[in-house]
Amino acid sequence: MSALAWMLSAGFGSLVVIGVPFAFAIGLVVVGALWIADIDLILLSQSFVASTQSFSLLAIPFFMLAGELMSAGGLSERLVRVADVFVRHLTGGLGHVTVVAALIFATISGSAPATTAAIGAIMIPVMTQRGYQRGFAVALVVCAGVLAPLIPPSIAFVIWGVIAEQSISRLFTAGILPGLLMAISLMIICYLHAKRHKVATIPRATFAEVRDALRGGIWALLAPVIVLGGIYGGIFTPTEASVVSCVYAIFVGTVIERRLKLNDLPAIVWRALSVTAIIMSIIAFSSGFGIIVAQAQLAHHLTEWLTAHIHEKWQMLLALNVMFMLLAAIMDEIAIMVVLGPLLMAIAASFQVDPIHFGTIIVTNVAMGMATPPVGYCLFVGMAVSGLKLGEVTRAIWPCILAMFAVLMLVTYVPAFTLVLQDVLH
Repeated sequence: MSALAWMLSAGFGSLVVIGVPFAFAIGLVVVGALWIADIDLILLSQSFVASTQSFSLLAIPFFMLAGELMSAGGLSERLVRVADVFVRHLTGGLGHVTVVAALIFATISGSAPATTAAIGAIMIPVMTQRGYQRGFAVALVVCAGVLAPLIPPSIAFVIWGVIAEQSISRLFTAGILPGLLMAISLMIICYLHAKRHKVATIPRATFAEVRDALRGGIWALLAPVIVLGGIYGGIFTPTEASVVSCVYAIFVGTVIERRLKLNDLPAIVWRALSVTAIIMSIIAFSSGFGIIVAQAQLAHHLTEWLTAHIHEKWQMLLALNVMFMLLAAIMDEIAIMVVLGPLLMAIAASFQVDPIHFGTIIVTNVAMGMATPPVGYCLFVGMAVSGLKLGEVTRAIWPCILAMFAVLMLVTYVPAFTLVLQDVLH
């Protein structure tokens, strides 16, 4: 390998292993690679600015803020209550409540960490009190939280749409069925866990309880209708929908629920901006990485190697899935998408993989990566909410990971599963 290739691979890997934050590791490697390639460093600052100027990327801070506002305003509790009255009486009922509530909250926030934190804070203590093992409760909340990258409006699909220059609305649509199937697979795990550990069932909700839950949760349930209806109805773009979500969350939290105070807003905005800053820093630094990848023609060389050694599309997809899962276990998922995006798209094009289908495969991998030990982002959110250590959660999470892997295989090898709704709606 050339000195440039060594810098991009071994140099970056070494910095990550010794604990340098991903954004800074990418930045240091890019500076070193530009120096080796004798490229003016002014190009780096120009790429930083250019990579973060996309209008679509504005959706990230606003969806993050919407998730924080809805959690602080009490909407997450309302959603849990609605889910509770419909599925709590089933075997594994509280687990089903967790999954359904996370599924609905994901349609509002688009953020896996926000969904994990909002639902976990409510459901982990309740599940533990009702006989579920605490490790399983945390593992389930973590895996339910990572439904958000697949369920529109997904921040992960926004990022991939910008990277791959694909329609974000079409990507949103392609993620719906995989997200729903992943939710069903988690509910099956809940059922099996409750059977095995003889968790007591809860009585079916009365008509009065259902009525009261729907009455109290109507404003929370209207949020995904407004956001998704506006996007697919052509009323506003996904980016504009993120702003609408924030305005709606502020209105409901201050006027309807009256739990959101104006003096709470600075802290809420700060939490949303903290996560957004991490994401945007990775995107900005990774843009320079993309320049070096193009300069060294790594995408071209890797594509040539794959086409020479792998002749079947199914083999290529399997190899990419394995590679992505291994990387997702030790790297930030957004960094992987941004850094490897050009390489992945070149490989997919060489094997004539539909770009929307390929984007769904990538984001399904991203969702799994957020829950996969040892560095899954939502894994650490669940640990922070519950106070459990990594080992305790890791032991309980593998059945959920295996269920999500089965969904990944379906998404990978049955393109119609991801494209059928897209073909109908678009």
